Amino acid sequence: MMIRRRSALLGLAASWTLGRSSVAFAVPARGATDPRLVVIILRGALDGLAAVTPYGDRNIVAHRKDLLLAEPGQEHGLLDLGGFYGLHPALGGMHDLYAAGQLLPIHAVAGHYRSRSHFDAQDYLESGADERLNSGWLNRAVAALPARGGRPDGFGLAMGLTVPLLLRGSERVGSYAPAGSQHPDAGLYTQIAALNASDPLTGPAFRDGLKARGFSDALMEGRPVSPSTQGRKPDAFTTLSTAAGEMLADPRGPRVAALEIGGWDTHAGQVGRLNGPLAQLDRGVLALRQSMGAAWEKTVVLAMTEFGRTVRMNGTGGTDHGTGTVAFLAGGAVQGGRVGGTWPGLAAGQLFENRDLAPTTDLRGVAAGILCDHLHLPHSAIARVFPGATPTPIQGLVRSV
Repeated sequence: MMIRRRSALLGLAASWTLGRSSVAFAVPARGATDPRLVVIILRGALDGLAAVTPYGDRNIVAHRKDLLLAEPGQEHGLLDLGGFYGLHPALGGMHDLYAAGQLLPIHAVAGHYRSRSHFDAQDYLESGADERLNSGWLNRAVAALPARGGRPDGFGLAMGLTVPLLLRGSERVGSYAPAGSQHPDAGLYTQIAALNASDPLTGPAFRDGLKARGFSDALMEGRPVSPSTQGRKPDAFTTLSTAAGEMLADPRGPRVAALEIGGWDTHAGQVGRLNGPLAQLDRGVLALRQSMGAAWEKTVVLAMTEFGRTVRMNGTGGTDHGTGTVAFLAGGAVQGGRVGGTWPGLAAGQLFENRDLAPTTDLRGVAAGILCDHLHLPHSAIARVFPGATPTPIQGLVRSV
């Protein structure tokens, strides 16, 4: 999909108003264990092969040699995940969680649909159904949780100007936008600058304007920038994550939250452009852990995206819309320190439709396993939460809380 400068400018104007990150909350009834669940939607299709690289599969070199980072142990290399997979170096904080047994990447995962349209795939991802619905699976899950202690099951709060489909439905949802959360992410500025770089008129104008606002050359080129050199306030996703964590930690606050972060559609210049959103995700997850305090031990964070990206690099140094990808589980309640899923291989005959990572794990099964084993959703309610082909909940993802 080609993005023209005019479209990018219109997107920038809309983002200035709406932001690229948001969060919504729901408050299911309290139980004795009082677990928390946070779902993060990665809008734009995360390249799972870049985020969690199977460097142990030597077929990957033939497909995307120029996209690969150095192997673990080398300078600027991947962060080791057990000898076959490596985590992108922008996810250093999440790698620490992995070492602590609190991060579980699940590879070769995909939704129940086979669409490479962002709009269709995101709708199916959030509705969790085999057809278009106007309600989301997380809202239906909260509604299906058994009442405990005489409390009503649901009340929701949306942080941001919109409520994602994931949490729309019969449960009440309010709205709250924290100060400082509605500014565009730095990655959007980077993309706008890249789109205009070759234009003799707008290219220099954008660069001069961004430099005047404190952006460095490294940031505009998509290279990692530490907070000390960037000189900017926390990005919108980190701001929202901090606020979400504080509310989830409150004894009277919500117990279920849905956040979203954009910037994953890497059709061109992927190596540089992925640093920004991955670093934001990393900071956001760490902000959740910090602001939740002791409640983090009872928390599961599920980060999911609408589909993956092609195994082969395209002609512009990026990847196109694909199928299989990676999902992340994080939190003190996660059985982490390993990589989940069944690896399908990257040989020519093992690719889905001769182009994509073949999916081997149903994302709905991951979500259902968390709902049942962590939030204690009755198994009998799974068919209502995920209408259509009812998924089998995957077990062993979480610890007992």
